[in-house]
This record gives sequence, C-alpha cells and structure tokens, in this order.
Amino acid sequence: MSDKNIDPLKRVEDQLKKCVKCGACRTNCPAFAAFQREPAVARGKVALAQHILTDDIDLDDQTYLAMSKCLLCGSCVEKCPNDVPTDEIVIAARESLAQKRGLTTFHAAVGQVIKNRGRMKMGAKMASLLGPLFFKKVPETSGLRLRFPVPFIGAKRYIPEIAKNSFIDQHPEVIPGEPGKPRIAFFVGCMTNFVYTDVGEAALALFRHLGCTIIIPKGQQCCGLPGMSGGDIETVRSLAESNLAEFEKYDVDYVMTACATCGGALHRLYPLVVGKRNPELRERLESLAKKTVDASQLLQLLGLDPAQTGDGEELRVTYHDPCHLRTRGIVKQPRELLRATPGVELIEMEGADKCCGLGGTFNVYHYDSSMDINAGKSEAIIATGAEVVATGCPGCMMQLSDGLKQHGSNVEVLHTVQLLARGIKQ
Repeated sequence: MSDKNIDPLKRVEDQLKKCVKCGACRTNCPAFAAFQREPAVARGKVALAQHILTDDIDLDDQTYLAMSKCLLCGSCVEKCPNDVPTDEIVIAARESLAQKRGLTTFHAAVGQVIKNRGRMKMGAKMASLLGPLFFKKVPETSGLRLRFPVPFIGAKRYIPEIAKNSFIDQHPEVIPGEPGKPRIAFFVGCMTNFVYTDVGEAALALFRHLGCTIIIPKGQQCCGLPGMSGGDIETVRSLAESNLAEFEKYDVDYVMTACATCGGALHRLYPLVVGKRNPELRERLESLAKKTVDASQLLQLLGLDPAQTGDGEELRVTYHDPCHLRTRGIVKQPRELLRATPGVELIEMEGADKCCGLGGTFNVYHYDSSMDINAGKSEAIIATGAEVVATGCPGCMMQLSDGLKQHGSNVEVLHTVQLLARGIKQ
C-alpha cells in the first residue's frame, strides 16, 4: 500500500543527519558557482530540509526558490566524504513543499503537459505548424529564435525545430530482427520523439544492423523526470505506473534508452522515488531497472564494430558526459565506441564530466543562471578545436547547442549514436 501521506522528508531523516556541514560540496556544485549563496549548495539544502521537516520555517517563496536551485546533477553526492544522498533529499524536500503548500503555477503546468502524451503530441504538432509565426530561422547557426519574448523562455534562447511527425508515429510497434538475436524495447523519450527524431533513427539503424528485434511501445509516456523538479511526485508516480505496465507487455531482453535522463529515471529514480512510496510496485520497478540500458552501453555489450557503421569521415570530436550517464558509471563505453570509429579523433575537453546547466526545468526556471553554468562548458568545447561535440542526452544536446550558438561557435552537436551510424543507409 502506498505511504504517500507520510512527510517525504521522514523517509530521508536519517540521511539528513549524515551531513556534518563540512562544505566539500561547495567546490563541486554548479548551482553554488552560479548563485554564490549558501542555500544553493548541498549543505544549505540539507539544513533547509531539516527546517522544513520540523516545521520551524516559513514556507514562503524564498524557501521554494532556494530548493529549486539544484540541477540534481549528483556532483555533490559523488564527492561527499559522508555519502550524503543530497539529490534524494532535495527530491523529498520538493515533494514535501508541494504537499504542504501546493505546486507552483509553473510546475503544475509542467505536470499537465507531461502526463498527457496526446496533449503533448497535439502541442508539438501545433508548434511545428505555427512555428514560423513565433520563431525566425537563423540559418548561419541552424537554429530558431523567438520573434518576441515569451514567459520562462525569453528572446535570447536558441531553440531546435519541432519535428513535423513524431518518431513513434513513423514506425511500427514491432520491427522483427534475426532469430536468436536480442529483443529490445526502445524507450524513446520526449526530446527524441518530438525534436531530435534523427537520434531515434540512428539508434534504430544501429540495432537493426546488429539483427535485433526492436519494439517501440506505442503507449509509452514521458519518463516524468520534469515533474520531479517541482515536487510533483504524483505525476511521476502516475507516469511510472503507465510506463511500467506498457513495457511489461513485451518479453524483451533489454529496455534501451538513447536519452540519459530517461535512462536515469527508469534505472534509478523510479525504484528510488516511486518504489519507496509504493512498496507493491517496488519489485516490478526494480525488474524494469535491471533491464534498462543506455544505447552506448548496449551497443558495446552486443559487440558493435564501428568500423562497419561509421562513414570514415575525418572528424575532430569531443565528448560531454551527461550527468545521468556519469552517475550510472556509463563513461568509458561511448568514448571507446567513438575511438573505434574510423576517422574520428577524440579530444578530451576540460571538465567533460561537469554539468552543462540543463537540469530539467532548472533551465527554464533559472535560464540566465543555467547559461552561466553552461558558459564554461561552451568555452571548454571551443578550446579543443573540435568540429563536433558528442553526448548521450538530447536535453544536453539542446543546452550545448544553445550555449555554443550564443558563443558564436559553429561546433556541431550530435548524439553518440548519430556519429556511430553515419555509414548506415537509413
């Protein structure tokens, strides 16, 4: 039975006591670097969470604002000498605030969008059709710019074009492979489905090249991670249950994601956040998590030879580690695949493992600070002299592209699978 009536912070109360306020997190926190305020750093969040739990603080706008200043990048968790799970604490604190005071208007709107795939599909279609009215093309930087400011977006941002047809709608649910080869369910993710459909096509081409049967469940929904940003765990739970039921319909060896964020949700956050609140779902969510693999991880596991799939073009490439891959230890696989691709020279950038500043809705809610964090990343990419920056997350692709364009750079941003599949006729 669900224990959703318990204050979420009660579940992490023992973890709160682990923090000794040493301040090691200040060195590694991108939010602290941007805001330079104690509430933005991990130990400040832990202290704030303790006050929220004991109800001895006003739950005003400043409390909400302070708790929103976290990208959930996990840098503080990795470097903490006391193993304080600050990301889990922040998620619990946001949920507690939402329960006690309600969702912000912004996060309530986010929930309404992500929990209804039909509404999201309609919105994407409208954006594709009406885009010329609201956006202007910027050919020299291959992006779009708003014709006039819109709340939470602004006129500075470069925005990728919305696809005319979603990736899922372009393919049958089951694409048969060779007998005896793995059966893979593809969790597509919203950015791949509605924006970067070429990423989905490249992943599809690679696994078809390996002879796999690929299943693209038509009823799959958003992973729900944007809802976590505002403490809307009920929306996350609802989406987790829907996705779980949808993917349990199929007998597959793997659930593959080409989005670090979606993979992080299925592999770690569903069991951690939803499973702990719904014990009856925990075992099923853990089973889904065990099957969930990133595309680069699975390609290497299945023995992809990039010499057969790359096009041999001479390219200087650098690689950005998405936080939701880095925290799952998926760091070597994409690099090894890229190094094995004929013509690709992989050049490591400084701070490749540092957050790009996206952080889900952090990028919308705190756009200027998000781009301040991104500035160092853009400069590091440009300093390598690379022609392409590769990464494993469509969200990071959008953020990196925005930052590079604002730096006047023409460095191309591609997903790892796009580089690997260049020699396959799709």
